[in-house]
Amino acid sequence: MPRVLLIEDDPAVREGVELGLRRRGHDVRTAATGEAGLAALAEFRPDLLLLDLMLPGMNGVQVCRRVRDTSQLPIIMLTARGDDFDVVIGLEAGADDYIVKPARTEVIEARIRAVLRRIEEPGGGRPAVEFHGELAVDRAGLTVAKSGERVALAPSELKLLLHLSAAPEQVFSRQQLLEHVWEHSYHGDARLVDACVRRLRNKIEDVPGSPRYIQTLRGFGYRFGPL
Repeated sequence: MPRVLLIEDDPAVREGVELGLRRRGHDVRTAATGEAGLAALAEFRPDLLLLDLMLPGMNGVQVCRRVRDTSQLPIIMLTARGDDFDVVIGLEAGADDYIVKPARTEVIEARIRAVLRRIEEPGGGRPAVEFHGELAVDRAGLTVAKSGERVALAPSELKLLLHLSAAPEQVFSRQQLLEHVWEHSYHGDARLVDACVRRLRNKIEDVPGSPRYIQTLRGFGYRFGPL
């Protein structure tokens, strides 16, 4: 079962989430502050980070940025209702998904599985390595290189690129991408898609403001190319 590091300052929420995930077999480590959580990362080596957005001292966004400086560890933010502005900042900082508190353990576990599934999907019979312009997309190895240089992508960024590049020039609506990439079967939050696209463009485009690979069709959605 996945090893989950939970950083949450509210004792009731922390204990409730920890107990719920442990009952389902997860190996869970908890921390009450961002500083303590960062210290636990190297020792515990989690498969996923559950990160409260509003923490005392170093807040969740700062923790997310620190993790992304050195790691593509899957990150799910825990947010309170009304934290819309902070949610956007958190997603821009590199979080892969978010969950609004309070949330049932079943919901949290489903999101954990969905995020981890993004980096476990096989190539699906396509060529192991595809070349698109200066991009080399290795679907078997789940890596991406640009002009021969490895590009470090968070799980949601990699899954989004794999999905779009599997059907060049096909337009996908934000809702379609939410369903396929984030496995949100309901009317989900388009901010997840838009924030992930911006982060992806910053990593793979020569000029993010004039994208060549991830193109916007206003009123419809996004497509890969044409190159």
